[in-house]
Amino acid sequence: MNRVNRLPRTAGWVKKLAMASRRATRRLSSVVTTHVRLGGALLPADLTQRWRDASIATVWRRASDWDHQAADDLAYAVAIGDDPRDSAWNLGRARGEIGVGIEEALDDVGCLYRVLGPHDPPPTVVRALAGGWADAQAGAVVAGPCRDPESGLPTGQYLAVRLAEAAQHPEPGRLLVVDVAARAVTPPVRLARSAAVGAALTSTYGSGHPMAALGGGVFAVLERGGLDDVDLTPVLRREIQARVADEPVRSATRCPVRIRSVDVPHDADEAELLVARLSRC
Repeated sequence: MNRVNRLPRTAGWVKKLAMASRRATRRLSSVVTTHVRLGGALLPADLTQRWRDASIATVWRRASDWDHQAADDLAYAVAIGDDPRDSAWNLGRARGEIGVGIEEALDDVGCLYRVLGPHDPPPTVVRALAGGWADAQAGAVVAGPCRDPESGLPTGQYLAVRLAEAAQHPEPGRLLVVDVAARAVTPPVRLARSAAVGAALTSTYGSGHPMAALGGGVFAVLERGGLDDVDLTPVLRREIQARVADEPVRSATRCPVRIRSVDVPHDADEAELLVARLSRC
């Protein structure tokens, strides 16, 4: 058969291939925009929200710092059957950068898969998440920051040193923990809120007072025994409320602000543990 005689048959094959391609495209579009299956379980469009709700209800300690683009990316990769390793690595790094422990981060991702049914995260996802988390920890050790850029206050590392010093005095005083986070916020709103609280703390206690930003809307100030006899908590509340009076910062700030007192630890090791715990309380 010559080439001319083969043309009609070839044209028919090409037409069938094009029709099959269009049908496959329509099926893929339906999967991405509605649901797919993992082990027989349907994945709803609100997978990220269901994952978030399950995690906060069982393993996640602070609802205000769960949301992150990397979480959305991981949920989407799982939903469409894409390779989730890059998204898991990015999520692990994001969790590590804000002080989330590796167990909490792993338990959180476990909630994503259990929302879909009796599933556990694949080993490849676990390794990727742990790798990202470890990378964030390594970066923190190298950087060793001593001042929070958003609030202008020292960081928890500085506060731990000052607490260890206070523990050596006969009257160590008390640590006031200030939690202003009302909900998850965008970076510009978080920055404005942190700056407002930093200014309120400095205005109330003075720039030389031991204080720190611990992350996630948590701050702390050391009231020194024998020196700070006046309770400045009401003044601090008024200072914070005055500085967050405008939207959208006001809606992102807890009202009333949560302030509680914590005993000063007995030594340096306990001081470091306390600061680490308060950063995620």
